This record gives sequence, C-alpha cells and structure tokens, in this order.
Amino acid sequence: MGKGKMSTFERLRSGKMNRKERREWQQRLSAENSGLEVVHPDAAGIDVGNASHFVAVPPDRDELPVREFGSWTADLRRMAEWLKRCGIHTVAMQSTGVYWVAMQEVLESEGFEVYLVNARGTKNLPGRKSDVQECQWLMKLHSYGLLRNSFHPPEQIRAVRTIWRQRDRLVKEAGREVQQMQKALTTMNVQLANTISDLSGVTGQAIIRARVETPRLVTFLL
Repeated sequence: MGKGKMSTFERLRSGKMNRKERREWQQRLSAENSGLEVVHPDAAGIDVGNASHFVAVPPDRDELPVREFGSWTADLRRMAEWLKRCGIHTVAMQSTGVYWVAMQEVLESEGFEVYLVNARGTKNLPGRKSDVQECQWLMKLHSYGLLRNSFHPPEQIRAVRTIWRQRDRLVKEAGREVQQMQKALTTMNVQLANTISDLSGVTGQAIIRARVETPRLVTFLL
C-alpha cells in the first residue's frame, strides 16, 4: 500500500508547506476567528523556564490571562489552583531540559491532562515564538488540536527506568575505570592481560593489591 496523504499537522511539523501556504496558515491561526474547530476548549499553554514559567489561559477566563509563576513547588501548586479557578482541564508545554518534570508531576497530581510537546515539533509551525507570546501560542495550537503529546510512561515505569539508567551508567563508569587500570599496568610494563582475562575479577584484583603492597613479590611472580 502507498503512503496516505499527510495531514495538515504533519505537513506543518515537517516544514513541507511552501512559503505561501505557511503564510496563509500563520494569518489563519493568528486571526480571532480562524475557522478551525476547537478541540480543547479548556486548554492552557505553558512556556517552561529555569527560574519561572509563563502560563496562558483563554482571555475570557481571567482578567490577567497570562501570568508568571516561580519554579519552586509552592508556586507550582499556586499555578495549579489558578488553572482550576480558570476552568482549565488540559495544558500544553514544551519538554525544555528537565525543568518541566516537577511541574508535570504537580499538575498531573492535581488532575490535569498534560501534553508534553517536543520543541522540534513546534519550531516548524508558523507563528510568534518569543517570551510571553510563546505560552499564548502553545495554548492556541493546543486548543485547535495541532499539538501531539509525547509518550510518557506511567510513574511506576519511570521509577524503574531511572534505576535502570543509573545502573547502566555505573556499569559503564566501572568499565572505563578497569580500562584505565589496564592502561596504567601496561605503561608500567606489567603485562597482566597476557596472564588473566578479567582484570576486575578476584584473581586480577588480588594481584593488583599485592602489586601495590609488595611490588617486588609481584615482579618475581610475573
């Protein structure tokens, strides 16, 4: 079977629209009445930062539809309370570094549907993308259903994944240390690799300890 026709969202993301089409979509999305179907009427957009986050809700939900919140936990909870007062059910934010992790955990614990959007998925979309306007832009795109949620495993799987990644990192670091020991021994012309296959094993470590404690004895043994 041949490939199906790309959706508008996929064409926008991939940058395969020509300049005229992109300009038309930019004007359409920026207009008050874009003619697009609103998929998420109770949507908000969040511009994630390291020290603070900017949050935008629909203009009719609050006198100040764009607010700035700090990155500390107390302010994240204050953000969640404000979003609830504004009748927000779903939020969209970009996965910027690791600054989004704590915010996502707080919002999900408060019952919000969180759309985690890859920044590469929105950079090709037409529109303004600077500072405060970014959160408003994300809110508009999300309300029209033009953002795709990234896969994010459940909390239990995330915990196991963290442990597994830590173990993998420690194993790799241990391997590099063994290589460094082998290099140091070879530099000293102690050809231990010609005698044993595993420098990190019981025999290898016993020889290395003996080499450090009684160099002459090991030299004699070798």
